[in-house]
Amino acid sequence: MEFDMLLKKKLYVTMLSFMVLLLGCGDKIKPGTTREVEKKVIKTAVTTATVIQQPFIYEAVGTVQARTSSTLSSKIMGAVKAINVREGDLVKKGDLLVMIDDRQVSAQLRKAEAALSEAKRSEMSVKSARDAAKATAKLASVTYKRYLKLMEEESASKQEFDEVEARFRQTQASLAQTEAIVEAADQRIQQAEAVVAAALIGKKDASVRAPYDGKVTAKMVDEGDLAAPGTPFFALEKEGVYCVALVLPEKHIQSIRLKQKIKIKIPSIQNRSFEGFVGRIDPSADPKSRTFRIRVALPEDKDIRSGMFARVEIPVGEAGMLLISSTAVVHEGQLTGIYLVDSHQLAHFRLIRIGRAFGDNVEVVSGLKDGTRYVVDPPPDLMDGVKVEDVS
Repeated sequence: MEFDMLLKKKLYVTMLSFMVLLLGCGDKIKPGTTREVEKKVIKTAVTTATVIQQPFIYEAVGTVQARTSSTLSSKIMGAVKAINVREGDLVKKGDLLVMIDDRQVSAQLRKAEAALSEAKRSEMSVKSARDAAKATAKLASVTYKRYLKLMEEESASKQEFDEVEARFRQTQASLAQTEAIVEAADQRIQQAEAVVAAALIGKKDASVRAPYDGKVTAKMVDEGDLAAPGTPFFALEKEGVYCVALVLPEKHIQSIRLKQKIKIKIPSIQNRSFEGFVGRIDPSADPKSRTFRIRVALPEDKDIRSGMFARVEIPVGEAGMLLISSTAVVHEGQLTGIYLVDSHQLAHFRLIRIGRAFGDNVEVVSGLKDGTRYVVDPPPDLMDGVKVEDVS
């Protein structure tokens, strides 16, 4: 009984499947979803891809630096009394930035001035002694000459002449001695004047002023700190005058020269491009990295800041590149392609890989050959297989 029931069920399923199959075979299979290309002609510009000699660009990376920068440091010993600026402040040449306690240098100045006064009084004293020695020497000289004539006339004794001659020699020696003392006094005055000048400079150095117009980029001292000679106070940069510091491999050093115009891009300010020039090339290479340090001067611009990252495009030769108009490139998601035109004037979409941009053109790295015809600016209704009429 159960066997008969199972057999009938299997037979029913088999007949049902057969009927479904017959119904499916009886219907006509519909065509695919591919749209049939419309029989129309699209008028558009067509051109031929050609290899063009373009400068080969070596892209170096560098850092924006101020062309003129300074670290202002202390020249004297003393406590910092006042600080008048902070980071980011703009300063003018001569502005007072830091005040250092000048009591010590003021005391040294007073001491030097006192020593100078003493040296001048001493000079006056020795000059008076020199004048007296000159008068005595002059009298002794006249007496000596008179006794010479008397000796020739045998009117004076030998003893008298010897005494006169001895006094003459003695006065001459005294005069020479006083002249030397006066000269030494003059030198002491010069030394005292030098000490006074140094003390005046020390007193002036107690006030640290801006050496040029610029911006304070760093502050390394606080009020109350003890400053010693060489203690850094501020980092100062001349505002608006920057350059890009980079290193160039030695194999490219022959391709660059001073005053050569260079293109620079700074990504942090909307990838803006600037035209600078080579301002400095180090005369020798780094023996470890085999590179030369280069400075490329930037034009003045309010958006440029020290420390920014920059890309520098340096022409180091020429190379053949396959360039096409950038308007010919069609973007489909993450893919890029162009419409090629065959000998039958039919458009065919071809995937390509693009490289760098050169103005209105773009480099094709792969997917296109020299001499291939392509649509310059594909219209929106252009599809694969559509006939194209060249109107260029």
